[in-house]
Order: sequence, then C-alpha cells, then structure tokens
Amino acid sequence: MTYLALILVAWCALTPILWSVSASLKSEGEVLDAAPVPAHPQWSNYREAFDVIPLGRMLLNTVVYAACVTAGQVFFCSLAGYAFARLRFPGREALFLGYLATLMVPLTVTVIPQFLLMRAFGWMDTPWSMIVPGLFGSAFGTYLMRQFFRTLPMELEEAAILDGCTPWQTYWRVLLPHTRPAIMVLAVLTWITVWNDFLWPLIMIQRNDYATATLGLVRLQGQYTTNWPLLMAAATIILLPLLLIYAVAQRAFIRGIALSGLGGR
Repeated sequence: MTYLALILVAWCALTPILWSVSASLKSEGEVLDAAPVPAHPQWSNYREAFDVIPLGRMLLNTVVYAACVTAGQVFFCSLAGYAFARLRFPGREALFLGYLATLMVPLTVTVIPQFLLMRAFGWMDTPWSMIVPGLFGSAFGTYLMRQFFRTLPMELEEAAILDGCTPWQTYWRVLLPHTRPAIMVLAVLTWITVWNDFLWPLIMIQRNDYATATLGLVRLQGQYTTNWPLLMAAATIILLPLLLIYAVAQRAFIRGIALSGLGGR
C-alpha cells in the first residue's frame, strides 16, 4: 500500500510534465487528442520556439541571474549562519528571531517597496534589478546554514583558535568546507526559485534583451489564440536545465536535507 500511494503521488506530479512533452510534439489540430504519443512527432516545434522569440538569449539571461543570486545567497547566508551559530554577541538570539520572523511577511508586501527602490536607483529594465534584490542572502538560507553550523563539533573551532586562526579564517578555511551538503541544498533551492520566478521579472523587465525564460513563455501566448504545441515545446526546453541540475545534485541534495534537519527528523 505504501508503494501504491507513492506511485499515485508520483503520477500526479509527473502527469503535467508528460502532457507538456506530448503536446510539444503534436500539431495544433492534435494537441487536444487523448493519444499520449502523436503519430507524426513535430520536432520542428522546438526549432520554431527559438525562431519566434529569442529563447536562447532569454535562457542565457536566466542562467546569469540565477548564477549571480545563487553565489550571493551561498556566501552571505553562510557568513550570517556562521555568525549566528558560532559568534557570541549581545542580542544574538533576539536578532536572529527578528530576522527569522521576516519569513512570515508575504512576497506581495515587499514588491512595492522594492519596485520604488529600483526606480530610485535607475535600475528599471536592467540586469541589476534582477540580481541585486536577492544577492545579499535570505532568512531561510541563513536559518539553513545556522542549523548546519551548529551540528559541527566545537573541537574544530577550538583547534583552529589554538592554531591562531581569526574568526574569518575559522569560517572560511575550517568550518565552511564541512558545510557542502547544506550549501548544495541552498544553491539548488535558490537556483530553482530564481529560474521559476515570474512576478518580479514581469514588473522589472520590458526588453527581450534582459527578459527571462518565464517571460518568454508569456510572450508566446496570443491575445485570442495560442499555439499550444509551440508553447509546450518552449516550456519543455525551459524545464530541461532544472531536471539536469537535480539529476546531477540529487544525492548531495538529499543528504543535505537530512543533515540540516529539514527532513522532519
């Protein structure tokens, strides 16, 4: 019964993806047919997706944005997590709880203030508006790294102090290399979040030169009619990098979830 329940859950999760792949290989007249595999697969839909919109440029933009934000999140969240877990200073617990409380603030509440800041800086419709807001860490990432730093033995830090290491050297050379599973979890989750983000790019970006892949999907939708096979082909192309990243990082990702305490243990 357990395996049957897991199969049903997996099927519910995979059905939209399988339908998207199937529809991407059909013609416009066949897209609503129940047949899962078209009689004559239309592989040209994938080539046409790159011709109708600059999908290649949009994918490159998304990779750049995701890479920059992920690098910033990993560095600043690990730095803050180390400070909250290992350094002793007045008001540490209160400050951490206050920072953690920001997780309760809905995203829609912060959109308008961030929009006003980007307009004041003159960063509207520029790559900076996509990179800077998420560059300097997050409450969730800091919490994740803090929990992992707290699992490391104190003997590592004590040995580093006896060897004359400064707090920065202790963080960078001694403790950070042991947090690779947590870093992998944070990096994968951040990359997926930036890759799938739609609301913020929709507000900030107008030109195709700086548009993300999710904006490209919207611009493939017609006002009155939509070429669904073409749209599904573009959606499948955008999904493939995420599947590749998860396939490569799957083992480290699952291990990091288990060791960081996010697995419910």
